[in-house]
Amino acid sequence: QVQLVESGGGLVQPGGSLRLSCAASGSIFSINGMGWYRQAPGKGRELVATITSGGRTNYADSVKGRFTISRDNAKNTVYLQMNSLKPEDTAVYYCNADNVKLVGGLYGYLYWGQGTQVTVSS
Repeated sequence: QVQLVESGGGLVQPGGSLRLSCAASGSIFSINGMGWYRQAPGKGRELVATITSGGRTNYADSVKGRFTISRDNAKNTVYLQMNSLKPEDTAVYYCNADNVKLVGGLYGYLYWGQGTQVTVSS
């Protein structure tokens, strides 16, 4: 019903920047929450940032002041601008859509993308 596709990952040097994008498609009427999570090797998945349809944002302490989440509701797309990247930001980044109103009036919850690799290394 809902598919999420991330793009924009890659290899970057410490101090560099990357911009991730995630486009949602399918039988979507509207999406309430969208967000980014990450999973480093040997660790669990952790929250990076979330944003509501009204623009309210929430960030993990580790990325505050460096990462910015934004979204285009008309395009059902969420972005993550990552600046001042550190080696510890290396992870697979996943986007998420939650509380999705589908065409026809039903709701769907907790959709995930396939992930995009971000590697910060010199």
